[in-house]
Order: sequence, then structure tokens, then C-alpha cells
Amino acid sequence: MTYQLRIKHTTGYHYEKGAMASFNEARMTPMTTSEQYVLRSRLEITPTPWSYEYRDYWGTTVTSFEVHDPHSDLTVVATSIVDTQEVPAKPHAIGWDDLTDDVTDEWCEYLVLSDWVAPADDLRGLLDELRATAERPGDYARAAVDLLHSRIAYVPGSTEVTTTAADAWAAQTGVCQDFAHLSLGALRHAGVPARYVSGYLHPSRDPVVGETVEGESHAWIEWWDGEWVAWDPTNAVAPGPRHVVVAKGRDYGDSPPLRGIFSTAGGSELFVGVEITRLR
Repeated sequence: MTYQLRIKHTTGYHYEKGAMASFNEARMTPMTTSEQYVLRSRLEITPTPWSYEYRDYWGTTVTSFEVHDPHSDLTVVATSIVDTQEVPAKPHAIGWDDLTDDVTDEWCEYLVLSDWVAPADDLRGLLDELRATAERPGDYARAAVDLLHSRIAYVPGSTEVTTTAADAWAAQTGVCQDFAHLSLGALRHAGVPARYVSGYLHPSRDPVVGETVEGESHAWIEWWDGEWVAWDPTNAVAPGPRHVVVAKGRDYGDSPPLRGIFSTAGGSELFVGVEITRLR
């Protein structure tokens, strides 16, 4: 199954007392991968900035831009058309002995238990039990994400962007970012390299061609099983044609859609909106 999706992602800041200048990075351009192909992508920024584009260490397209004139609002609109497809199921092929020193050295950055992802002490005990009975890393990975999905309730707005995996576990609630961070911590705790993926998700399981719907910025994970295997721990499904990849990294800190600094005498308010249309 293949889809062609148009994504319009609008975000930015309203400055309570205006900003004299702002310096920002946007990660809002989808990747071209073996599972998706970007036909067109455009980033429009108001006020008009000085900007340049580069690919960061993790392979994500980044638009860095600066606005040096006084402004009360900063608006970034990313519009992309992407062909996506069903991802064939990948066998859980490697054994624990295949996670050699060479593998852990190559993917060492995806094994770090940072504050974002480190599991709580009581969760570590449950994970150790799963590790003891898992024949292969892939078996452990599925058991761990199933455990988290059964214990954590998806509650929009229940956590903040700064919430850690341990905080979400303590609250037993979270959003997609929390499910991803919890899953990464569980996998890395057992020595399985795992990385954070951010992008978009069409909310309908059977999207109607031509219908524009309110979409979602979304997060999921990939773990190393001889090749990268993707999993959406929030929805307990393998990512497919409804998922669009934008960024990858160790955790959310490597892939925020919009990040920057600004000069102002007052506060700021972030606004976000995502529209997704299936074109075919």
C-alpha cells in the first residue's frame, strides 16, 4: 500500500512585548528514505530572515535562520508532499551474542541512558525479568514495548516537553514523546541500540483521498536488530504509510521542530498546527 501525503505544519511564537531579534533552527523537512520519498518541500518564514540549510550529525535537514528586525510574531510554515509505503516486516534476526563490541562501538550514541530516557529503578527490575527470559534482542524489544504500552495511559497534555521517562513512568501517563523515551530507555538498559524518530502521523487508519484533517506531530523509535527496526510504541504498531519521518537522533533534544533564542522584554507563546491531506 502506498500513499501520497501533503503535510502543512505551521508553528512559531507570539511575543508579548515584541522581539528585537531571534535566532532559530527548524527541523521540519521530511527525510527521503527507503520507505518514503520527498517530492516537494518548502519552508516559508515570516518575517523574512537570513537563512541557510544544512544536514546535521544525525542526518536531519536543518534550516537555520535569523531575524534582526523587531517583530511581534514569528511564523514558520513547512509544506511537503511525500510518497510513503507499507514497510515490510523485518525478522528479528540477531542474537544477544551478535551485540558485539564492534556493534556497541558503532552505535554507542544510541546506548546512552541520558536523563531524557533513563528508566526508573522499579521499571529496571521489570525489564531485567524480561531480559532474563528473552531469547533474542528482538524478543526483548517487543516484550518491553508491550509492557510499557500496557502500563502507560496516553493522555494528551498530561506531560510537558521537558518531562523525562522516569517522570512519565511515575505518573503512568504520557504522550508520544514519553512513550518513545520510555521505550528507548528500556532498550538501552538491556544494551540494545535504539534511536528517537520524529515526524507526522495521519490520524485515520483509512485516510480519505482529498480530505484535509488535523494531523499530529509524532514520535516513535527504531532499534538495532541487524538493521534498524521501527516501532510506534504509542499506538503499538509498526510504522507504515501513515507515518512520515522528519528527524532522528538520541532523544527529543536532537530533533525539536523549532528551537531558538530571542531578545524581548516580555514572554512568548508557542503555536502549532498540522494539516495532512492524502492526495492519492
